[in-house]
Amino acid sequence: MRLIELSQLQATSFQAKQVTPVHPTVFSLRSVSLALVVLASTLSVQTAWAQGRGAPPVTVAKPIEQRITQWDEFSGRFDAIESVDVRARVSGFVEEIHFNDGELITKGDLLFSIDKRPFEIEVASAKATIDQRKAEVSLQISEVERAKPLVRRGAVTERDLEQREANLAVARAQLAAAEATLRRAELNLKWADVRAPISGRASDRRVDVGALISGGQTGGEATVLTRIVSLDPIHFSFDASETDYLRYVRLSRAGKRDSSRETGNPVRIKLVDEEGWPWDGKMNFIDNRLNPRSGTIRGRAIVGNPDKVLAPGLFGRMQLFGGELDALIIPDKAVVADQTRKIVFAIGDNNTIVAKPVKLGVLREGGLRVIESGITADDRIVIDGIANPAVRPGATVTPEDGTIATPADATGEDQTSKVQ
Repeated sequence: MRLIELSQLQATSFQAKQVTPVHPTVFSLRSVSLALVVLASTLSVQTAWAQGRGAPPVTVAKPIEQRITQWDEFSGRFDAIESVDVRARVSGFVEEIHFNDGELITKGDLLFSIDKRPFEIEVASAKATIDQRKAEVSLQISEVERAKPLVRRGAVTERDLEQREANLAVARAQLAAAEATLRRAELNLKWADVRAPISGRASDRRVDVGALISGGQTGGEATVLTRIVSLDPIHFSFDASETDYLRYVRLSRAGKRDSSRETGNPVRIKLVDEEGWPWDGKMNFIDNRLNPRSGTIRGRAIVGNPDKVLAPGLFGRMQLFGGELDALIIPDKAVVADQTRKIVFAIGDNNTIVAKPVKLGVLREGGLRVIESGITADDRIVIDGIANPAVRPGATVTPEDGTIATPADATGEDQTSKVQ
């Protein structure tokens, strides 16, 4: 009896462990069923809203019409207006260094002193040579003066007089050469003191006291002692696209915006850790060609840097004056995405929702968005209530008039100036 019960229990356990395979089609049918349930629930919610509460309320307002200043944004980096590798013009041993690494330098400051003794000897030698040449000139002058009366009496021939005059000319030329040698020796002595050619911030020293350095006028063989970069003012360089370049050219030809080649159009700059645009400057250069590989053109602005905060190589964002334009402005939250398009909801006939594709402009202060095209000043735009799932294209809504708040509403200032 116990054997029969044990066999039955083992058979039941074996059947429980067997799992019946489920065909993939079953999972697909389940997914479709779930989607239909969700859709039906959404439709039932919307139907309940329409039947129980009527058309959903939304807040609408007409776009703000303003003449605003357009600022176009670019990325770029700061560059030094002047950058000089300091080299000695004469060779010798470094005797003294007169600055600290990274120090602010003024043009003309003494940076390095080279051993002056060899150059002082050259100066003394050149002065002695000049004294010698002057004595020779005096002698030749006397020879010529003595020969002139003798020629009249026939004691000296004309040829002898001409020879003495030639000797005098040679002596004077040798004196001039000696004076030039003295000036060169004095210049070398002066160059033994290496001074800052520009004002700015010095890099670290590349040589130490006692080092033998090579000098020269060409720079190929001369030893680099340090580098100085100017800081105030400073350049900001950036690249503009071909589209931006053509737009600026069209605006200039139409008389709506001066070309930055001819006028220093204003710019505003901020660093990566700054809010707002605290740095003001102006354009001072546009390149003469576009880069055929990148399709961009190089531009440059000049910015004041009295506190020496800006340094060459810093990254920044720049806004360039793009002209004045009449714009339509709506809250940025009124813009929704429809796959690859940006749209806004407007009120159509019989208070139905109409989706209007728009081209967006820049985002301005206070969360306001400039709309370049797609709507008109008379359109009633839905600015609140979009989150309601019942508010969709073709749906009937209950529009309630509202206003578009601007930063000027809180201060009482002119709206046009604040939106810029």
